[in-house]
Amino acid sequence: MNYRKILYPFSILYDGITRLRNFAYDQGWKKSTEFKIPVVSVGNLSVGGTGKSPMIEHLVSFLKDDYQIAVLSRGYRRKTSGYLEVSELSTTEEVGDEPLQIKRKFPEITVAVCVNRVEGIQKLQTTAELILLDDAFQHRKVKPAFSILLTPFDDLFMDDLVLPAGNLRESNKGFERADLIVVTKCPERVAYAKLQEVQFRMKLKEYQSIYFTTIGYSDQIHGSTELLPLNYLNDKKFTLVTGIANPVPLVSFLKKQGLNFNHLKFADHHHFTTNEIDTLQQEDLILTTEKDFQRLSYRLDKKALYYLPIRTEFLYDREFAFQQELKRFLEYYRKF
Repeated sequence: MNYRKILYPFSILYDGITRLRNFAYDQGWKKSTEFKIPVVSVGNLSVGGTGKSPMIEHLVSFLKDDYQIAVLSRGYRRKTSGYLEVSELSTTEEVGDEPLQIKRKFPEITVAVCVNRVEGIQKLQTTAELILLDDAFQHRKVKPAFSILLTPFDDLFMDDLVLPAGNLRESNKGFERADLIVVTKCPERVAYAKLQEVQFRMKLKEYQSIYFTTIGYSDQIHGSTELLPLNYLNDKKFTLVTGIANPVPLVSFLKKQGLNFNHLKFADHHHFTTNEIDTLQQEDLILTTEKDFQRLSYRLDKKALYYLPIRTEFLYDREFAFQQELKRFLEYYRKF
């Protein structure tokens, strides 16, 4: 049965609602707040799984020496409300998994969660010189100084439909608000002609740039107190636990390494129940994602829990060009 055809009428309705909302912001009928401090938004048109966290971490890593950075997230699926600053001792229930992951990786920066991004920015701008907004492309109440749109190689926004027939949160026409587009999760070995084809079909505006990235995996697995080489897993049977939107690239990578594992797949940002934790306690060796590690590490009373870090890697040596483009914009913004 073709569910897309059945759901398509609902997509037309949802598309109309989101277009009307965007039109209201574009015309100034609904207020969009602009700030003197540079605000860089990282987001997507589709629901989940585009690689926002690795991109935020990449931005922090090359900008933190030049700017006092703050990262602002809504703290998806946290059990608290209002504005909260994240500490290394926070829990995922308090602040969400991704903000906690970023704070633990970069303890020197400020990480905060607030559903009301305007309120969050107003609090952070007293000490920060640059704010990175996580997952805020549809948050039109804030007008960012610079907007980065992510779209995965195997699910490009121009080939998708609006919810519920597809995965788009709004019409693919929304890409026009982006200053820079990053196609994420590309195959490691992809022909340059294929990337040119994607760029041509995207029909970029003259003010937009495009970059292509892939997922880079570490050669080490990380535990709470130790690092081990990835090949430690070569002759062992282990359990892979994932609670992310798209675990396929990770599963494929581990299979290519010839590793022997059983995969337990959960929904994105899954809150593990007591029964699920009890079941996992019976496993001898668990490998998980860095995001899931934030939720599991303090609940599993065992040492054999590890995660495999990932990073954003730019194809065709374009990382420096990406960084310089953003730095040039921020330096220009600084003058005003």
